[in-house]
Amino acid sequence: MPYEVKGVVALSKGAPVTIETIIVPDPGPGEAVVDVQACGVCHTDLHYREGGINDEFPFLLGHEAAGIVSAVGEGVTDVAVGDFVVLNWRAVCGECRACRKGQPQYCFDTHNAAQKMTLADGTELSPALGIGAFAEKTLVHSGQCTKVDPQAPATAAGLLGCGVMAGVGAAINTGAVQRGESVAVFGCGGVGDAAIAGAALAGATTIIAVDIDDRKLQWAKDVGATHTVNSKENDPVEAIKALTGGFGADVTIDAVGHPAVYEQAFYSRDLAGRVVLVGVPRPDMEITLPLLEVFGRGGSLKSSWYGDCLPSRDFPMLVDLYLQGRFPLEAFVSETIALDQVEAAFDKMHKGEVLRSVVVF
Repeated sequence: MPYEVKGVVALSKGAPVTIETIIVPDPGPGEAVVDVQACGVCHTDLHYREGGINDEFPFLLGHEAAGIVSAVGEGVTDVAVGDFVVLNWRAVCGECRACRKGQPQYCFDTHNAAQKMTLADGTELSPALGIGAFAEKTLVHSGQCTKVDPQAPATAAGLLGCGVMAGVGAAINTGAVQRGESVAVFGCGGVGDAAIAGAALAGATTIIAVDIDDRKLQWAKDVGATHTVNSKENDPVEAIKALTGGFGADVTIDAVGHPAVYEQAFYSRDLAGRVVLVGVPRPDMEITLPLLEVFGRGGSLKSSWYGDCLPSRDFPMLVDLYLQGRFPLEAFVSETIALDQVEAAFDKMHKGEVLRSVVVF
């Protein structure tokens, strides 16, 4: 029997979100219903509200979530009722060309639930990133449920579902940060600070945080930055070179997604260094670089999509490290809020007042 729950919906482009009654169907083959316990307010949700992802309104927002599986459909064997799970948007198919090459972290045909959740009048909803977790219950493909240690609080564990994993993965998976290396991270919001924490976890000895907000730079130090640069007051390229013996960093990470920032990341890396783009640029943005500089500096220019993560591998590992006191996951939770405070949380996020507001059910 379908469930009636309350959820946060973006009905039209740019309009404030509203609380609506959501109809969640019983899970079909390969699907699961999850009772959401907590869901982070991510910038991607704001992108959806503003029409920056696509125009398939109305959207059921929310995707950085953790909760308890309450029902499963036919053929589901990977999770069971009662499992504590973090939701992910890379439910690997096992059959696409990336999966067949043994690289499921790049899966090109990830699974989502086949059925649609709807408004009370039957209008079909587009769930954000195939999840839609600003709701008391949500319907997902069972592969979108990653079991983790239930000792972890949902408020912290759920953040692995997007922003924290994107940042940590940008450092560890995409940037392949090694022990003793130097890393510079541009942009110290949730994703950037997660990249800093990931670099610290990997054993980087010089971790330089770059931002224009001193408050954010302090947050960066709290999660592992060894040095900070306010790029409104200092040239970040020269500052990073000065902190790395005049050479530049081994790995530079653009967590902003802006051409000017990417150019700073490009010029502040060492020869044969790696540049990683994990910040999401706008569709109209372009960049021009001297091709001789691209060639002459060697190394690599990489883009990181979801931190090149494999949820079944990375989520449980990071939760375990958190429970061991080795990864500061709780530091990313700035505040806990109610479902009807999501619009206000968007405003705080836009002003840079929080790393993450987390909706608690």
